[in-house]
Amino acid sequence: MPTNVLIVYYSAFNHVFELANAVADGAESVADVEVRLTRVAELEQARVGLSKSTHYIAAQERQAAVPIVTHDDLRWADAIAWGTPTRFGNMAAQMKLFMESLSPLWLKGELEGVPAGVFTSTSTIHGGQEITILSTMVPLLHLGMVFVGTPYGENPQILVTEGIGGSPYGPSTLAGPDNSREVRDVEKTTARNLGIRLAKMGGALKGLRRRGV
Repeated sequence: MPTNVLIVYYSAFNHVFELANAVADGAESVADVEVRLTRVAELEQARVGLSKSTHYIAAQERQAAVPIVTHDDLRWADAIAWGTPTRFGNMAAQMKLFMESLSPLWLKGELEGVPAGVFTSTSTIHGGQEITILSTMVPLLHLGMVFVGTPYGENPQILVTEGIGGSPYGPSTLAGPDNSREVRDVEKTTARNLGIRLAKMGGALKGLRRRGV
């Protein structure tokens, strides 16, 4: 049976969406892996508030074909990558609302032992890339998930002093104050590596869970 890798993301201006696709590319490069890309539903307040932003409108049109994530998607997954922009050092409200709906899975321990990684986007280099990933870990650990990062040994591209996204905690990118900055190839490399690592970890831990370890 294939290893199922689920990618769940929210993206207002496509930056997290770009990383999500890179994570998918990485996971798909591993043999006997099935990847499912899903997005978290938009909030009506955000849709109205951003309705005059050309960046936002174009991004939402581009993502329209991506299905909205369901609890059954999570049950299907052997590994999950979570993508969210940062909001003052925390995940976006859209992602938080979805995570707060997961009590039925938590009560039954349905995500326990499933590996999880997190990727994010900030406006600036000091906008909270690392703390957003770390704070997103908290509910994932409550759900019993096993956190997977992007260590230096597999990601020498993050050993730099220039302003790019990426850390040992997970992939990230910079959107710029006006959301016009493009995701760099080096940032996509870190995201692809997360996908590879999740796919491999998902396969390994799937076997352990089946044996009740």
